[in-house]
Amino acid sequence: MSGLLSPDEVQSQLTALPDWILEGKIIRTTLSFKGFIEAIEFVNQVVAPAEAAGHHPDLSISYNKVTISLTTHDAGGLTQKDFAMAKTLSALS
Repeated sequence: MSGLLSPDEVQSQLTALPDWILEGKIIRTTLSFKGFIEAIEFVNQVVAPAEAAGHHPDLSISYNKVTISLTTHDAGGLTQKDFAMAKTLSALS
């Protein structure tokens, strides 16, 4: 299990992720795509890095929008794993 980040560490990490917001113990972003097919194609690209990291985001799809939420459930909040995954997923979009 990764250690929880302090509120200051979380804010520092968020500065490198301008499209992500903090909501309690979760970081979240919503991406927009041309249409449903492109949104699903993006979600399919998420599978390999999530599996490789052993860290799986919560995903919500609404036609051409994909909302990604990250938290480390077994740690009870945000860890470095969440920010590493956010950076990886941001690079895909």
